[in-house]
Amino acid sequence: MSLRRIAAPDAIERLAEFSAVIDARSESEFAEDRLPGAVNWPSLTDAERIVVGTQYRHESPFAARKQGAVLVARNIARHIEREVQALERDWRPLVYCWRGGQRSGALATVLDQIGFSVQVLEGGYRDFRRAVIADIETRPGALDLRVVCGRTGSGKSRLLQALREAGAQVLDLEALACHRGSVLGPMPGVAQPSQKGFETALWQALRAFGGQRPVFVEGESRTIGRLRVPEPLLERLRAAPVLHLEMPLEARVALLMEDYAHFVDDVDSLCSRLLALRELRGAATVERWQIAARAGDIADVVRGLLAEHYDPIYERSMQRNFAGFADAVPLALADGSPAVLAAAARQLAG
Repeated sequence: MSLRRIAAPDAIERLAEFSAVIDARSESEFAEDRLPGAVNWPSLTDAERIVVGTQYRHESPFAARKQGAVLVARNIARHIEREVQALERDWRPLVYCWRGGQRSGALATVLDQIGFSVQVLEGGYRDFRRAVIADIETRPGALDLRVVCGRTGSGKSRLLQALREAGAQVLDLEALACHRGSVLGPMPGVAQPSQKGFETALWQALRAFGGQRPVFVEGESRTIGRLRVPEPLLERLRAAPVLHLEMPLEARVALLMEDYAHFVDDVDSLCSRLLALRELRGAATVERWQIAARAGDIADVVRGLLAEHYDPIYERSMQRNFAGFADAVPLALADGSPAVLAAAARQLAG
C-alpha cells in the first residue's frame, strides 16, 4: 500500500479542506511550533524518544526499532480509541511528523486501513518550515506598510487595536510576540512563543492581508523581548512612511499606569525589572526609582522612566532606524481614551 502524500506548498493552500491536521511529533516539538490548527497525537512522546534513542546507541538499531514499534503501536491505539470512534467515514485528516517519515506514516497507515481518506505531508514539518521562511522573505515587500511611531506611552498599541476595530489592516507584532517590547514588557502570566512559533504566527498574519489597502504596524526594534523580527520585514518597516503619535506627558503616564497596573500589585517584580537599566542609567538612579516604587509612588517612577530613560533615546532611535521619520505625519492625541482613539482610527482608516 502506498500512502497519499501532498507537498508542503499545496498543503498550505488547502489546509482549510482537511477535517483535521494531526502532528505526530512529540509534545515538545509540537509546543515549539506546528502547522496552523494542528492537534498533537504523538507517535512517540519525549520520554519514549529518549528510551528508544538510548537503546539505538547502546544496544542496536534493530532492538531500538522493535521497542519503538511497541511504543508507537500503543500510542496510536490510544489515539484511535480516544479520538476516532465517533468520526464518520468522510473525515479527511492531514498527518505530518518532522520529515514525513515513520512517525506520521505509521499513524496514517492505521487511519487509512480503517477507511479514512488520509494524506501525509511530504517532507513533514521541515518542509512546512522552509515554505514559511521563503514566504516571509518575499511577502513584506508586497505590502503597503504604514509605521506607527511615538514616544513610550503615546498609545501606539491601543491605536492599532482601534484601527482593527475600524476595519483597517493591522499587524500587531507585540501581540504576536506576547511582549510589549521594553524592559517592562513581559506580559504577566503569558510566556513568549518560540522564535519558530512567532514566525509562523507572523506568516499567518501576513498571508491574511490584501495588497490593495495599507497595513498599519508599530515601529519596532530588531527584537521584541527575546524574539527577533525577521530581517525582510524589519527592512520594510525601516523604509516605510511614518505616522507620529503625540500625546501630553501626563496622559502618557496615566495610560502606562493602566497598561502596567500589575506592577502596582507586584512592586518586587517592578524593582527586579528595573535592575536591567543599571548599566544605562546608573545604580543610583535605579535605586531611586526602586525606593519610590516601594513607597507606592509608581506614577513618579513612570515619569522618571519617561524623562530619564525612554524619551532621551526615542528621537535618536527613530532618526537612526526609520528613513521616513523626518517626514512623519503627526497625529496629536489628547489622551488614550477609547473615544479619542476611535476617532483617530476612523480618520486613518478612511
